[in-house]
Amino acid sequence: MVDLNRIATEQRNPETMDIDRVSTLEMVKEINREDQKVALAVEKVLPEIARAIDETAARLGRGGRLIYVGAGTSGRLGIVDASECPPTYSASPEMVQGLIAGGYPAIFKAVEGAEDSRELGENDVRKLDVGVNDVVCGLAASGRTPYVLGAMAYAKQAGALTLGITCSPRSPVDTQADIGIAPCPGPEAITGSTRMKSGTAQKMVLNMLSTGVMIRLGKVYSNLMVDVQPSNEKLIHRCIRIVSQAAQVEEEEAQRALEACDYHCKTAIVMICRHCDREEADRVLEASGGRVAMAIDG
Repeated sequence: MVDLNRIATEQRNPETMDIDRVSTLEMVKEINREDQKVALAVEKVLPEIARAIDETAARLGRGGRLIYVGAGTSGRLGIVDASECPPTYSASPEMVQGLIAGGYPAIFKAVEGAEDSRELGENDVRKLDVGVNDVVCGLAASGRTPYVLGAMAYAKQAGALTLGITCSPRSPVDTQADIGIAPCPGPEAITGSTRMKSGTAQKMVLNMLSTGVMIRLGKVYSNLMVDVQPSNEKLIHRCIRIVSQAAQVEEEEAQRALEACDYHCKTAIVMICRHCDREEADRVLEASGGRVAMAIDG
């Protein structure tokens, strides 16, 4: 039997006891006041997030993968973060992956009992053949989800780096991870509804983690996402704007450069800034590990 009294995310919030009786405006003000506590909670764990970024980027730079593992809201947040990396940063779908207790159907509808199985978590990670260059990140607001703990235990045994993102400091997910990240935004406005502040806190951490890793891997120049995939009309125009802003040229010149290199933003930027052709731009980019700033300074 799980003792909910001992779980940080299950405590009752004294600031919202009247939330069912106040006006609708006051209701949302109470929720908003609670939400404002999330960023401050995340601020307190920035050193752990920074360490996780550096350790993860080093492994992905050696060909490893970042694998999120979670259940319910936490699992869905991991899948959302993973699914955004290919279009935003041209990362391969294998580089950042998401596992959720219950598999694909659980993304849309709860699969009862799946999160209570350590064996299921272990098996799902085992199927990915994780190793020393991989990073397995357990996501669990409560910090005690058996599915997540099983996955993390197997990953550690296989030599992978383990991260834990939870809103319950000193919980099993926090303490068993090689790097525990545990912002504590306090009790939810609605007791135990961890899709609220806890979900927001986890999303903020995931934003920093994946973004920071992609920056360290050279997929950002200045603050521009220079590895974006031009997969639709909006993103094609975004590529043009990115090259125009990065190389400080008119959009017409940026478009011409992109057309000459199959709309690869990095190559187009280097072509313009170094006054060279595509072959030369690709060569210096490869020599600089795909980092635009290094390729330009060359």
